[in-house]
Amino acid sequence: MRASVEFGEELRKRRLEAGLSLTGLSARVHYSKAHLSKVERGLKRPSGDLARLCDAALGAGGALVGPVLRRPTPGRAPREGVAGESRPPRHNDEEARLMNTSAGEDPRARSIGRRRVMATGAGAAMAMGVSRPSPAEAATPTASSLPGTDTEGAAGGPVEGARTLFDHYRRVGQTVDPNFLLPALVAQTRSLREAAGEAGGADRRALLLLASRYAEYAGWLVQETGDDAGALARTRLAVELAEAAGDETLTGYALTRHALIAMYRGDARQTVELSRRAAHPRLPARVRGLAAQHEAQGHALAGDHTACMRSLDRARELLSEDRTTPDTPVLGSTHLPDIVGVVTGWCLVDLGRPDEAARVLDRQVARVPARALRARTRFGVRRALAHAMAGEIDHAARLTGELLDDIEAVNSATVTTDVRRLARVLTRHERRPEVRGVAPRLGHLTEIRHR
Repeated sequence: MRASVEFGEELRKRRLEAGLSLTGLSARVHYSKAHLSKVERGLKRPSGDLARLCDAALGAGGALVGPVLRRPTPGRAPREGVAGESRPPRHNDEEARLMNTSAGEDPRARSIGRRRVMATGAGAAMAMGVSRPSPAEAATPTASSLPGTDTEGAAGGPVEGARTLFDHYRRVGQTVDPNFLLPALVAQTRSLREAAGEAGGADRRALLLLASRYAEYAGWLVQETGDDAGALARTRLAVELAEAAGDETLTGYALTRHALIAMYRGDARQTVELSRRAAHPRLPARVRGLAAQHEAQGHALAGDHTACMRSLDRARELLSEDRTTPDTPVLGSTHLPDIVGVVTGWCLVDLGRPDEAARVLDRQVARVPARALRARTRFGVRRALAHAMAGEIDHAARLTGELLDDIEAVNSATVTTDVRRLARVLTRHERRPEVRGVAPRLGHLTEIRHR
């Protein structure tokens, strides 16, 4: 309660210095005068979104944001190293456990023959293409999509076949529940590692590098299920596989993945620190560009507009220098035409500038391909949130209604973070017909436990 009183006192002080009445501030932040009065008197705890809106409206430069930043989830995430930084070796039994299990899978899962695993899901992935299945279809894998299926692999050898299949998995991963693909990704990682153990020279390196990309992608999908610790564990495995192939790129990239987890936990300081550690000059421009992008998101959480925009400029410059070769799986999103542009809109929401954010996200979301369902849903929800925070409640509710099926289909823990924020804003206007039309299902989706 004392923190609420201190915030209220600081808010009132800054409001008066700006020459604004409660009515004037209410018009800028789209909260009622009565609500703001209670916040100023310490009778009501401010939300993070209200703090960001007030901070931006009063030009406080983050001073009103810091005291009410959401506490990070309890528990410290495992530490990741930068390129060239030593870490203690991991025990073989832990590696074996990671290789043989996925989220919710029995650690005693049976071994699967390599040739059969290399073909895992090929038929299903190619048949599904880029269309979005219904939630029921997404939750019910077909026989040909599961490990152990006797399906012929792609022609051209194990590396080429597994690489082609990896690209299909990433496309299908945009349209389905993460748990649908995780068993196959884990099995592929194990299979490629085993194949590398029997190969030598360039073949061994190629197999290990591809296995590392499978493990990294699996880590992202594990995060989508809400298991941050599991995501970091799989990312560590990806780092070790890449290092075994003589590639230190994933060592730095792991820091950007860790920074992303910190960002979703609301930890601005750790997001910035981890991102800066991934800016090592020995790392490729793409990794440093993604790190600068996440650093910008951390600065946005902290309410630092200047530092955020500076980091976004650096991210755009570095990503324009990306020289990733066509035969190497791309790290990070491959579905956004302008990744820095869409992240700029994302950051403007957290900077308490929803009007600007809505304009940017309107343009950027329209450019995301329809097949990239997960990306369209992630940024579409933030777009609806921006319009809601800007006071465009009916429009935000309509946008939300268009997203409900997609939110359910992708079943993403990270997307749900913004869905909950959106629901809280719309709930303040629950008497509006547009809001009443989406409120029941929206509320249900915020309560679903990710399978």
